[in-house]
Amino acid sequence: MLACARACRGRAQRWKGVSIVAQDAGVPSPGARPTLEVVAARAGVSRATASRVLRGASNVSADAREAVLRAADEVSYQVNRAARSLVTRRSDSVAFLVAENEERMFHDPYFHGILRGAQAEVAAAGLQLVFVIAATATEVHNFEHFVAGGHADGVLLISLHGDSHLPRHLESMGVPTVLNGRPYESSGLLYSVDSDNQTGARLATALLLDRGSRCVTTITGPLDMSAGQDRVAGYRSALAAAGRRPEHGWEAAGDFTVDGGASAMRVLLQRAPDLDAVFAASDLTAIGALRVLAERGLRVPEDVAVVGFDDILEARNTSPPLTTIRQPINDLGRTMARVLLSRIHNTEVALSTILPVELIRRGSA
Repeated sequence: MLACARACRGRAQRWKGVSIVAQDAGVPSPGARPTLEVVAARAGVSRATASRVLRGASNVSADAREAVLRAADEVSYQVNRAARSLVTRRSDSVAFLVAENEERMFHDPYFHGILRGAQAEVAAAGLQLVFVIAATATEVHNFEHFVAGGHADGVLLISLHGDSHLPRHLESMGVPTVLNGRPYESSGLLYSVDSDNQTGARLATALLLDRGSRCVTTITGPLDMSAGQDRVAGYRSALAAAGRRPEHGWEAAGDFTVDGGASAMRVLLQRAPDLDAVFAASDLTAIGALRVLAERGLRVPEDVAVVGFDDILEARNTSPPLTTIRQPINDLGRTMARVLLSRIHNTEVALSTILPVELIRRGSA
């Protein structure tokens, strides 16, 4: 109705018997909520350009983006997400689901690093990240109901155990999904981002062999997870490459926790009392192992050398500081989010992404 506002600025007009005072298109009426049209006019761009900037699209010039964002800030413009979702059929939200209980989630720095990385990328894209813990069948069912209601445009899945039906079910609902870690069973249909777990385990085991250790044992991760499988496979591969094969009792099951590492270390000392090296499948596992070795009066690395996996902050504060395999935890979260955002916007992206790892030498080996 005010299409001529720029030409008629400040003048009264008659239109079908109704008196209208045209307002400055770049200034909202007193008390009125600023509109997208107000932002566009103030920035000197079209409504379509302003819309692209405010929804985080990349096909906008730097000058236009700066002008629109400045104008939006000046008039305190807020995106009406509810109205926009009716048009775009998107929630502008991404779900971040950890398939562990609260104790595991809040005591393992790995999850915090993944979450920080994902949140940074999602926020930069102008979306919201919804954090969910779902460890039980009921919690998973409730989450599926939540997503089916259109409350998430995509899902990041962390720490799945076994051949979970969840990612395939989400994909069947048309919800793009990205896994942290390769799928437990290779199907060729699920997108994933992972660290090079096998290479990391080989590096750790080869270091222990190279320093002359004769009885190189390992505390595995959960073997119903691909990370646990790949790390024990890398351990065995390094032994085979050195012409060695693991003896009976050289492997003990862990669960990526401190308590699990301590329990497994006690098992190894009972099975192989002459062990002189341990590759622990996570840093928390290694911390548990170090505690038991100290309790038994065994020196590290003189009596038993220890290597972990992750390079969490706590690895630098153990006694002695932990030699470990650094995986890029923050980048894992960022990369997962980038892959998911590409899928949401129908941009072609690789089915599987594997990030490199690095051996970090400290005092324990």
